[in-house]
Amino acid sequence: MSKALLVIDMLNDFIDEKGSLFIGGVGKSIIPFIKGKIAEFRQMAFPIIFVCDNHEKDDKEFEMFPPHCIANTWGSKIIEEFEVNNEEKIIKKRRYSAFYGTDLDLYLREKGIEEIHLVGVCTNICVLYTAKDARERGYVVKIYKDGVASFDEKAHEFALKEAERTLGCQII
Repeated sequence: MSKALLVIDMLNDFIDEKGSLFIGGVGKSIIPFIKGKIAEFRQMAFPIIFVCDNHEKDDKEFEMFPPHCIANTWGSKIIEEFEVNNEEKIIKKRRYSAFYGTDLDLYLREKGIEEIHLVGVCTNICVLYTAKDARERGYVVKIYKDGVASFDEKAHEFALKEAERTLGCQII
C-alpha cells in the first residue's frame, strides 16, 4: 500500500514564540519526532506533503481567531527546522481541512496513495478535520500521537479519541 506523510501547519505563526497564534511549547516539542518521520519517508521515497494555512487579510476565520498565516508573510512560512525538497508538495489551505478547496485529493490519487500519515498542529482543529475528510474519501489514516499537538490538552486528547473511535483512524 502506497503511503504519504502530511505535515500540517508547522508554520511560524503557530510554532515560533513570535507567531501571532503561538500554541506554546508543545508545538516545538514535536519537531524532533516530525523531523524523524520526514527522514524516514524520504528514505523510503514516499511522498511528503507540507500543508500550510494560508489566509487572505480579511479572511472570515479571523472572526474566531486572531489574524494568522496571512499569505506571503513570515507567519505563513514553514518553520526553518524543516527543509522542503523540490520533490515535496506544498498545499496551501484557507480552511481547517487540507482537502477543502485544494488539489490534495487529486494529487494523492495521481500518486496512487491509499494511506496517509498525519503529523502537525493543531490536533483538534486542522489535524482532526483533515483526518475526517480523508476517511470520508476512503483513505487509511494514521495519526502519530507523538507528532501532533494543540494549545488545548483536553481538546487534543478528545481529538485523538474522536479520530480513533468515530473516524476509524489508527493512532500510533
